[in-house]
Formats: sequence, structure tokens, C-alpha cells
Amino acid sequence: MKKSLVYTVLAMVLVIVSAPFVMAAPEAAAAAPAAGVDYTKAIIIGCSLLAAGIAIAFGTIGTGNGMGAGLNGATNAVGRNPEAQGKILLTMMVGLAMIESLAIYALVIALIVLYANPLLKYIG
Repeated sequence: MKKSLVYTVLAMVLVIVSAPFVMAAPEAAAAAPAAGVDYTKAIIIGCSLLAAGIAIAFGTIGTGNGMGAGLNGATNAVGRNPEAQGKILLTMMVGLAMIESLAIYALVIALIVLYANPLLKYIG
């Protein structure tokens, strides 16, 4: 665990340190007049990617915890009262479908942020 963490941190430091050298402008481009570059669109797209990832992450973590708790309760109930297995199974399946719909909503929100980003039309 610690070894992989050290390698990860080392790789990140190397990328950060080497980035200015890799992105240095060639001599021909350096002679051209420096025009103001607008990074607004790149920043919005980057933030949109981050927001989509966070939406999916929290959406699936929450639904996974909810499904686990529901299945735990259903298996405990069947263990205590095996005769009620049909009713418990039906209620559990309906509950799991409702919980799974929340993950689908998170996916829809992430796809909207990625592909139909409403912020991009304001910047031109």
C-alpha cells in the first residue's frame, strides 16, 4: 500500500515539474506577439468533467449503500420468518428498483453536464 502511494506521489510530482518544459513555446512561436488567450471554455469543460464524475460517484455510492441495507434487511427478515418470503421478495424488488432509479438519475445528470452543457452557450 505504502509503496504504491509513494510511486503515485512521485509520478504526480514528476508530471508537475516537467510540465513547464514540455509546454514551452518553440522559438518561432515565441517571436510572435503574445495575444491574450481565453481559457474560459477549457475551464468550464474541465469543471464539467469533474462535476460529472462527482455526480456519478456520489450517486452510485449512495445507491450501493441503500441496496446493501435493503438486502440485509430482507435476508434477515426471511431468516426470521421463512413463510413470508414471497411478500418480502416482492417488496425488496420494488424497493431495489426505486433505489436503482436514483443511480440512473445521477447518470442522466452527468450526461447532460457532459454533452448538453448549458454553460457553454453563454461563453460563445
